Amino acid sequence: MNSTAQPQITVIGLGSMGFGMALSLKRAGFDVVGCDVSAAGRDRFLAEGGRVAATPAEAAVGSVIVISVVVNAAQTEAVLFGADGCAETWPADAVFVSSATMAPDIARSLAARVEATGRHYLDAPISGGAQRAADGALTILASGSETAFAKARPALDAMAATLYELGSDAGTGAAFKMINQLLAGVHIAAACEAITFAAKQGLDIRRVYEVITASAGNSWMFENRIPHVLDGDYAPRSAVEIFTKDLGIIMDMARTEKFPVPIASSALQMFLMTAASGMGRDDDASVARLYGQVTGTPLPGDA
Repeated sequence: MNSTAQPQITVIGLGSMGFGMALSLKRAGFDVVGCDVSAAGRDRFLAEGGRVAATPAEAAVGSVIVISVVVNAAQTEAVLFGADGCAETWPADAVFVSSATMAPDIARSLAARVEATGRHYLDAPISGGAQRAADGALTILASGSETAFAKARPALDAMAATLYELGSDAGTGAAFKMINQLLAGVHIAAACEAITFAAKQGLDIRRVYEVITASAGNSWMFENRIPHVLDGDYAPRSAVEIFTKDLGIIMDMARTEKFPVPIASSALQMFLMTAASGMGRDDDASVARLYGQVTGTPLPGDA
């Protein structure tokens, strides 16, 4: 693909997901400018042949597509409208692709503010993990205007294996993502509970993993996260604090709707206790370690 024929794209947030997304765009031939608060993050992308900028304002100059892959709504707002935000520097009629997980009402509010400037906003939370981001194989849950989709489509096609177009209103993509996060959080907590309970019974937990992944009790999260427990490896692929945030958003949404979510609430408490035990920035499979500590159950990697 001829990179000179491709538009410039900015990726703000070069963490585990944003870095992979930026690489996928670069591999597809785009001129990609990466931005991160961390000099190490910028240097990492620079080493891959990308261009970098220190602030969103600098990074967005000349980019018709700006993709924000930060942690939450507050960081997204800062990227747009904070000091050194991109809202005053990016081209007129550009599109902002917001991939942070946030409450739907906040996504709608940010979209309205962006659209008031004459630009476009695509509510586009992501799912799939760091490896799929690097492979250009994410699932993207997107909603926004036809114009926003049209302008963002070259980047979406390079980053996603599956793109769901979920409607014309910002906030719909965010709502779909929150349903996914409810299930993901519950499934991680349940998987960690089950594998530690198995260890407490004196079972060979590697054998348990083999049996469960071939049985009806399996889940994607059990299959994906429990190897971290088996290896005693809690380097963060997705941190505990992601789920204290996301399940917290679900609690707020449910309270507003007066909708009971007792299972999600229990999962949130397990993530909160894990974070309170000093493991908030560790892999979310650390919930198993909390169960092990509370019950005196040794797990692989325990000193």
